[in-house]
Amino acid sequence: MQLSRDRILTTHVGSLPRPESLRETLMAREAGEAPDQAAFDAAVRTAVADVVRRQVETGIDVVSDGEMSKISYATYVKDRYAGFGGEGRRKGAADLMDYREFARHLVKIGGTIPSASGPVCLGPITPKDKAPLLADLANFKAAIAATPPLEAFMNAASPGVVSVFLENRHYPNHEAYLEALAAVLKEEYEAIVGAGFLLQIDCPDLAMGRHLAFADKSEDEFRRLAAQHIEVLNAATAGIAPEAMRLHLCWGNYEGPHHHDIGLGRIVDIVVGARPMALSIEGSNPRHEHEWEVFAETPLPDDKVLLPGVIDSTSNFIEHPRLVAQRIERYAGVVGRERVIASADCGFATFAGYPNVFPDIAWAKLAALVEGAGIASRKLW
Repeated sequence: MQLSRDRILTTHVGSLPRPESLRETLMAREAGEAPDQAAFDAAVRTAVADVVRRQVETGIDVVSDGEMSKISYATYVKDRYAGFGGEGRRKGAADLMDYREFARHLVKIGGTIPSASGPVCLGPITPKDKAPLLADLANFKAAIAATPPLEAFMNAASPGVVSVFLENRHYPNHEAYLEALAAVLKEEYEAIVGAGFLLQIDCPDLAMGRHLAFADKSEDEFRRLAAQHIEVLNAATAGIAPEAMRLHLCWGNYEGPHHHDIGLGRIVDIVVGARPMALSIEGSNPRHEHEWEVFAETPLPDDKVLLPGVIDSTSNFIEHPRLVAQRIERYAGVVGRERVIASADCGFATFAGYPNVFPDIAWAKLAALVEGAGIASRKLW
């Protein structure tokens, strides 16, 4: 993993706006309409090449494939592994349940509504189709060969976040379900690292899970669940070097009250026990921007680095580069400049539907991220 040795490096969380035609095809596939496979494969290949080129041209140092081929960052696993089907019970986020009129407004305008719903686990989870993963790896390799970045990462879902969105109706308990998920996802994790990419494991279950799937639990019960999720994840990644991995946690990539979010300070002691070297967190939205202070109170372990969000992923404000620089400097002040890689709060297209942030504005925000990192670097060095 490249570190900020002589300047603040830049990255983001993974998903980026998809071309409209590809977005429509993904939604049609999700609705059960089978597209022409060859045409779909060609569209994804082109989209990955374009999104890598645009990241490099924007000045992003550590790039992704934009998750072009996936319907979402978590539920894509239902297409790669057998054992899923039907439709689960819909659980709404606790903060939106307190403001139902606002939640209905979001539905009306097509906004993102987090809910623990989707296909459910109805049988043993086994590998079904390796072709999508192999295609993702090949497309990304070709794209970075054509437009080389400083470094590249690829996303994969954690067992915990899959368990949040795809309800278990087969395994005897939650732990058994997590272990079954980890057993199949382990191969995906190792394939990504084996292809030469950093592995980013998406773990919103460690934060968002509190007010979504586990809102009925006490805080102590949730902390025990989070620790269990990390224990299973650590076992699944035991064969991968920590410096080859990043872990992303967030409180849900949606505009909402977020007043039921568990504070970072209440889970950080558990989260830093995960094996990945880099920790990607939200650091710019109004509910969590203050939490850079957590690392002044609870020092970051010496073997960890931070990927703080210094641009928001739910609003169409384009951050001023000087504000971006200030956010970077706060984190550098508490953990050291070499252990900060500037990032976004979350992905800009975590689901294939139309994103909250208009695509051209998302790219302008990433440009502001790069400019702000430059300002911070000149000050810090």
